[in-house]
Amino acid sequence: MLSSLPRVYPLLGFCGGYAIVMLFNPVRQALRDGFRCIARFKRIWLTFVLLGFTYSVFQFATFTPIQNSADLDLKQVTSMPSWHWPRFAEVWRETPLPALEGVAGIFDNATTTYPLSVVAAVLMVLNWRGLHGALLRALRKRYRSGSYFIYLILLLSALASLLKPIVFWRLPEWGGMVPAAGLLQISATVDAVAFIFEYLFGVYIQIYLITVCITWIRGVSFEEGALFRFAMRRFSYVLKWAGIVVLLSTLVVRLPLLLAYFMDIPDVLDYLPLERVVMSGLIIAFCSVQISLALHNETLAAAIRSHRQFIRENAGRFGWFLLICGIHFFLLIASDAVVRGAIGDRLVALFSWKCIFVFLRGLITGWLLASWVCLFRQSETGRVEQESWIRY
Repeated sequence: MLSSLPRVYPLLGFCGGYAIVMLFNPVRQALRDGFRCIARFKRIWLTFVLLGFTYSVFQFATFTPIQNSADLDLKQVTSMPSWHWPRFAEVWRETPLPALEGVAGIFDNATTTYPLSVVAAVLMVLNWRGLHGALLRALRKRYRSGSYFIYLILLLSALASLLKPIVFWRLPEWGGMVPAAGLLQISATVDAVAFIFEYLFGVYIQIYLITVCITWIRGVSFEEGALFRFAMRRFSYVLKWAGIVVLLSTLVVRLPLLLAYFMDIPDVLDYLPLERVVMSGLIIAFCSVQISLALHNETLAAAIRSHRQFIRENAGRFGWFLLICGIHFFLLIASDAVVRGAIGDRLVALFSWKCIFVFLRGLITGWLLASWVCLFRQSETGRVEQESWIRY
């Protein structure tokens, strides 16, 4: 009987349920303020759009080569009504893990930074807007003698990030000089080391965007270069937690994949989904540690104690926030899976959809990040039940 109903009825029921959840949930004030924040500072969501778009262009150019002029035929888009659209039951298995990682990214690193991380490595070396100097001063003040070891790791990973595109670009031409297995080992090693800089660059961007949200909440003005340097100083406090995440991610996810190039590790890829779930669960379990370190001069131990207090006092509201984040990322990833399944090998249609998807994901990610900052500040200052809007 249900299968005989017109499709419009389930759609109307879903839209009605979505509207009820969004209008009557306990964190609606934070969600509303987050939307007003990204409307005031569009860089919050446009940053995610820019990073996502450059990565999509890189991926498209690398793995989807254009074979002939027929691949650029615009009729691929106009023929959309004749596409075969897969049912949700056929693609839903592709959705939960990326959606979980999207939720976890709100509390850690919400976007892939490659290939713009290469530009960031160059700018860091050139001390763009004084960020290199600000990083050195912050590390020396925060970590004393240990700052030199941390700086060495950052420098080596930045160098690997610079070498990464060169290695992959010249890899085919080196085939006659180095055995194929050796080339794969070199490229995998460079990629694993470059991951450290790419991740930390993403964390710095996250800290910068959090500080932008805080300036809106507190209604203060700022000079752009000074805010970049302030975010770098706050980044030095987050670095200890980010280092733990990098270490665990390397041991749990990256190291088994890297070792598979040097020795026989059977079925190494079969464990990858479980490893990604473990890392996402860890980040969500310690969700407020990063933002607590970014907003306060705290040690890591103090941030963890503050996190326990935050969860104890705001478990219900935070659970609702997780649910809303999960709904939006699940719907976004599911839509992507359905549309990609319908597009097939139509390159123009695929690239057009990628642009739309990157825009939507950047907008949703920016909104949820700003909403998370608003929720954290409201919970922290005891203003959760206050219904007046922030006026800046």
